[in-house]
Amino acid sequence: MSFEDFKREALKLPADDREDLAYNLLQSLDEEEEDSSAEHERLWRNEIERRYREYKEGKAELFDADEVLAELRAEIV
Repeated sequence: MSFEDFKREALKLPADDREDLAYNLLQSLDEEEEDSSAEHERLWRNEIERRYREYKEGKAELFDADEVLAELRAEIV
């Protein structure tokens, strides 16, 4: 069954069934997003660990937060 066939048949369903179908489809997207979110969290954790390791090894270039914020504020104004 093609997507268009499925959509055509789904639109023939009573409103309650269409609502249930829509809810279940949205839930499935949330589940995919949660899986993706866990992967993003893992990648960020790895990045944080890498940056911290570079800091501890003296390889990271550090900037004073007050100076960076002052520069950004000056650019905005």
